[in-house]
Amino acid sequence: MQASALYIVRKDGWYVERSVWLISGVLSLASTALSLFVHPGWVLLVTATGLASLVVAISGFCPVGSLLVGLGIPPMLTGELARFRGLRIYRMRTDAWFLERGIYLVVGTNLTLASLLSLAHSPWWLAFTGFVGAASVAFALTGFCPVANVLYWLGFEPRLAPVAGSTRAAGRD
Repeated sequence: MQASALYIVRKDGWYVERSVWLISGVLSLASTALSLFVHPGWVLLVTATGLASLVVAISGFCPVGSLLVGLGIPPMLTGELARFRGLRIYRMRTDAWFLERGIYLVVGTNLTLASLLSLAHSPWWLAFTGFVGAASVAFALTGFCPVANVLYWLGFEPRLAPVAGSTRAAGRD
């Protein structure tokens, strides 16, 4: 079933996934700027951010998410939190390729490839890493993301309940 409305993620409070999008976006923007104005090697921080996003998409494990859970920020896309030496570990569900998991895959792929291309081919690729970082910050702050909407229109089902009236209802299963 193809969606026709916009998908806007809930922004009624701060939860782990929304906070991770904000942190990832700020980190991508800052390291892109440092790469442009200080030293090209800073782009490797963008690469690390992209690779971390790919790890989240594939395995569900997110070190930043685990830190946020430890700080008391609630997760929305996990089952029972795992424990390691008394610490609660964030692991996003990986039982299906739902929309939010797809976002991590697309963003991770884009950041990783564009950052490496900026080193190997042209620094103009940093414009794309900057765009992805800005889109991540905008997603965290406004609930709207171009990638999320493309995935939504392609039929990916969201697990985070969307803003009422923006799209069809989706639960947290």
